[in-house]
Amino acid sequence: MRHGIRRIGICSALAAGTLALAPTAEAVSPTTATVSFDCGLYGSGSATLTATQSGTAATIELSTSAITAPINVGANSVKSTLTLTKNGSGSVAFTGNANPAIPAGGAVSTGPLNGTVASGDSLEAASLKVVVLGITATCNATSAQTPGPFVF
Repeated sequence: MRHGIRRIGICSALAAGTLALAPTAEAVSPTTATVSFDCGLYGSGSATLTATQSGTAATIELSTSAITAPINVGANSVKSTLTLTKNGSGSVAFTGNANPAIPAGGAVSTGPLNGTVASGDSLEAASLKVVVLGITATCNATSAQTPGPFVF
């Protein structure tokens, strides 16, 4: 009987060791930020960016009042590229074509936009290209991201 107790103790110790060695979830900070965009003839306004991370994969959801839909836009029909300044000098693009249905006159929401990050990357929105119904709107950031860049 004592031999059976020893096995349980070893299994419990192994299980505890496995849990202690499990990797921690990656975290991006801040998770939400705002930035202003100028989209030329298509308007200007602020955008809310929400970032998440899982290892080296990251996603950013974007909602902006800078661009509104001229007519009803179906789900998953907006193609978007968000370019972010990476570590103050380079750049990285997050892309995607997922969006909820957008009513005529409604603000454009897009995402998740997918990209790849490395630990310590600092990313700040620089420009946004949105293709809606074959029309391309290019927007440039006119303010710094608040409260600051995303740090992965």
